[in-house]
Amino acid sequence: MLDIHQIPVLNDNYVYLIRETESGVTAVVDPAVAAPVLAEAKRLGWTITHILNTHHHGDHVGGNLEIQAATGCHIVGPRADRDRIPGIQTEVGDGDHVNFGQAVATVFDVPGHTRGHIAYWFEQDNALFCGDTLFALGCGRLFEGTPAQMWHSLGKLKALPDETQVYCAHEYTQANAKFALSVDGSNVALIQRAAEIDAARARGKPTVPSTLGQEKQTNPFLRADNGVLARNIGLAGAAAVDVFAEVRARKDHF
Repeated sequence: MLDIHQIPVLNDNYVYLIRETESGVTAVVDPAVAAPVLAEAKRLGWTITHILNTHHHGDHVGGNLEIQAATGCHIVGPRADRDRIPGIQTEVGDGDHVNFGQAVATVFDVPGHTRGHIAYWFEQDNALFCGDTLFALGCGRLFEGTPAQMWHSLGKLKALPDETQVYCAHEYTQANAKFALSVDGSNVALIQRAAEIDAARARGKPTVPSTLGQEKQTNPFLRADNGVLARNIGLAGAAAVDVFAEVRARKDHF
């Protein structure tokens, strides 16, 4: 139902153009900047009707007002962060649904990186737009939330089907893999994935999207409830949230 087009911008951001094929309704997810997004939409012949924001950071909302001025599009964003989303017109939160042509996105509140972060899940298309909450082999820094909040948020996403495509907002995967190996180095699936990532980046290819199944197997931030990982960092038998907090702290100083 959705055509999804990835646009690399700035140093390592991904902006997404998503088009519902029957109606032609087209959204920009987290426009860091406007010019390359407008140019790509024009090249594709797509008319931007919506912006879907996940959180307030400038590299996710920086293009909002310029794109809105150029297209008259409708801006959807997190209710819990409405005061920090430029041009927001529709506020959404946990359990809400965004009707997008014939497609429907379920909204999850996923605070941790920021207090008002949300994610959009298009179930029929197995597509998750999760901003900076979940990365390929990583998760966002805890700028405004606690480890307990982020672990709970990641749990919501981890519960989605393995075939879900994870459209995160940054190309951080190679660096994330190096860290993941430092805490989960006996994970055979991770070792193989890290090699594949290195090869892809050497060819200039993106590593995003990944699948949620891959993340469940290899992302240390989703594996805080795994006994091997806990033992690797000296926290055998500890609560998963405490393992997560330790892994996140180690990544912050890696």
